[in-house]
Amino acid sequence: MSFLIDAFEPAFMQRALIGGLIAVIATSLVGTWIVLRGLAFLGDALAHGVIPGVALAVLWGFSPALGAFIAALVMSGLVSTVANLTTVREDTAIGLLFVGMLALGVVIISKAGSFKTNVTAVLFGDSLGITSTDIRNQLIYTSIVIIFTVILYRPFLALTFNEMKAQTLGMSPKLSQAALLTLLSLSIVASFQAIGTLLVFGLLVAPPATATLLVKKVPLVMLVSIIVGFIAVVVGLLISFHYGTSGGATMAVISVLEFFVVMISQSVFRRFQKNNSSSSAKLPLLV
Repeated sequence: MSFLIDAFEPAFMQRALIGGLIAVIATSLVGTWIVLRGLAFLGDALAHGVIPGVALAVLWGFSPALGAFIAALVMSGLVSTVANLTTVREDTAIGLLFVGMLALGVVIISKAGSFKTNVTAVLFGDSLGITSTDIRNQLIYTSIVIIFTVILYRPFLALTFNEMKAQTLGMSPKLSQAALLTLLSLSIVASFQAIGTLLVFGLLVAPPATATLLVKKVPLVMLVSIIVGFIAVVVGLLISFHYGTSGGATMAVISVLEFFVVMISQSVFRRFQKNNSSSSAKLPLLV
């Protein structure tokens, strides 16, 4: 018990825990739609695409969250523009902008001089350096994500499972897509302080993917994803505190490991059931 109590006794660890849990709520809600729609590559690209905005924010002295949000909106807009104005497939547009934005971010960082340490902390996360102000900002972004996830539930659901039907019902798939990308941008902004922009993809995709192995209904996927993410945050911070590992990276690794633990457990269980069924079928009938 002291293993748990000692880790979360310091105030900075308590802030790290709160920040991580808030990040999980935002990423789980949006990540569920990303996973169900098969947009994991877009989520990854967008998480990396905020790097120029974050780097410029640190270099010029304004809010990294604002820089990340603007960069995410710019990238999502460019992806849609390239896909709509050319014959290039959307995944190709995503790949081009992924590389372009990442390279631009590296160029800016290389010119940042004394700001390199700060930028690195933002990119790879500084969960142990989360402040009360960061938590307040996270709560604002996450609240927006929650509100619009509820309001836009039906359009997102229709867009995910039947885009043609969404059009016949008077919904606009393009507007729904734009709204989803905006919420994705907000979820990244709400999470990068806890785990970094380069690692936010772990919480954005891994917990929802794990949840889809366990439940099928969308609200349940979101709920289970949040629970899975909470476990990853708590375990990740415990390991980080006691063994000196990076908090954000450890949380991301745990979230991915959870997926494989569930996947392997289900596979073993199904094989066990199959073997039991086969053995029962071979038993002679007793009259």
